[in-house]
Amino acid sequence: MAKYEKTLKGDFDSILKNIEDGILGGSISATLEERSDFRNGDARCSVRVFERYSYMGGNRVSLAVTLFGNGDAINLSAIASGGSQAMFFKINTFGEEAFLDKLREIV
Repeated sequence: MAKYEKTLKGDFDSILKNIEDGILGGSISATLEERSDFRNGDARCSVRVFERYSYMGGNRVSLAVTLFGNGDAINLSAIASGGSQAMFFKINTFGEEAFLDKLREIV
C-alpha cells in the first residue's frame, strides 16, 4: 500500500471534480468503482474508489480517495493498493506509486 495525505484550501466541489476528472482522464483503463458522500452541517466527507490496470505490474490497482472538508479547509487522504504480485509479501508496487503520482499531479 502507498499513501498520500495533504491539507488543501478551496472549494470542496471543485477539488472533488478535479480529482475525479483527472484520475479518469489520466488513464484509458481508469474507472470510478464506487462513491460515498456525507454531510453534517458544514462538514462534508466524500470517498471515491478508482481502479486501473497497471501495465508495469500486469495487474489492477485501486485508489481510495477521501476528502473531508469543513469550510474551506479540506483534508485529503489517498491510499493505493493491489499492486503486488506476491502471495505472502509485497513486491512490484510500481502501479500503486504511479496511481498516487497521478493524484499528486492533479492536486
